[in-house]
Amino acid sequence: MRALHTADWHIGQTLNGWSREAEHAAFLAAIGTLLEAEEIDLLLIAGDVFDNTNPSGESQRMLYTALADFKRRRPNLTIVMSGGNHDPALRLEAPADLFKGFDIHAVGTVQRTDGKVDIDSHLIAVPAPDGTPAAYVLAVPFLRAADLTGLTFSDSENGLSVVEAARVFYADLTKAAEARIGDLPLIATSHLHCIGGMESEGAERRILIGGAHAVPPDIFPQRIDYVALGHLHGPQNLDDGRVRYSGSCFPLSASEIRYHHGVTILDINGREITATHRDIPWPAPVLRLPKTGTTTLDGLAEALAELDNTAPVDFRPLVYVELEAEDAASVVMGKAEDLLRAAPVRPAGIRIHRPIQDGETHTPAPTVSLKETDPETLFCKAFEAQNGFAPEERHLAAFRDVAGGI
Repeated sequence: MRALHTADWHIGQTLNGWSREAEHAAFLAAIGTLLEAEEIDLLLIAGDVFDNTNPSGESQRMLYTALADFKRRRPNLTIVMSGGNHDPALRLEAPADLFKGFDIHAVGTVQRTDGKVDIDSHLIAVPAPDGTPAAYVLAVPFLRAADLTGLTFSDSENGLSVVEAARVFYADLTKAAEARIGDLPLIATSHLHCIGGMESEGAERRILIGGAHAVPPDIFPQRIDYVALGHLHGPQNLDDGRVRYSGSCFPLSASEIRYHHGVTILDINGREITATHRDIPWPAPVLRLPKTGTTTLDGLAEALAELDNTAPVDFRPLVYVELEAEDAASVVMGKAEDLLRAAPVRPAGIRIHRPIQDGETHTPAPTVSLKETDPETLFCKAFEAQNGFAPEERHLAAFRDVAGGI
């Protein structure tokens, strides 16, 4: 059998006001092509299907259109979709009865019966061509504190820590699954932060369960042959590859530009599972100008002039700019915005960096009584602290105009 592990699509994301809808459509089309070309039997989507808990009608339609396309391409494909911390858990499960008729399984919440996790709601059989189970998926969504029995929030209370409670949760669930499946392959999905995983700044929310930010990968019992994780956006292995993040669909923040985005293809031979990363090209460039360090306004103009200007608006480069403070920050920002507005790009963000002066420290200045200073002196100090140079006469004249009208 072959499986495809993907996660963190974040359908509905916007970046600095720019819609990523066209990029998501291109990514999902690439997934469909890959499912067909690689003859995939099982599709695992490990959370954060949507970017927020109130996805638009367009975002939901995009998901359902993609799922229908996947099934047209691979009629016998089994799809298992588990919720992430961004997802609307109940809304993800709402079409569950309809989905089951197409062998699509959506698990957004932990289901319990008589206080115990309902194994029937989480254990999903993946059929062989003859219809008999060839493997099983233990579908676990993002866990909230209420999902972990015995969890305590205080050292003074008798109870389990987050790690202990999570370990018990997965141990009990795995034991219940093992009683059903014998020696068939068992794959789990989950959406959390494992210790040792590399974070990316700007898109991944820090998810806390009872105050803990991350859990060790050994909370997953060894009986689980592969753990398909979502949440961290960089593709990466833990526990010698048995636990893996497939990564996000394409850069969702500036820190993800360095990643090789794509999916993970699993070759399942009995309980031996081999994972292979497969790159999926970005639908649109995401750039940092310059690639490292900072640039001037002239340098920015030169870099923008070199970009391709033939791409449709929705596929123009998303550009993050790091600029030197050659003038007041507001002046530099305004000029940079004018350059970007005239260029074939979608501005994703601009940061102004003021130079650090020799000997400069971050020691707070002593408190000064208002009787010992005046507004213009305070303005001059604030201006220099912000921009790295003293205000010129034009800045002082503008300040005096404003101050005179107060």
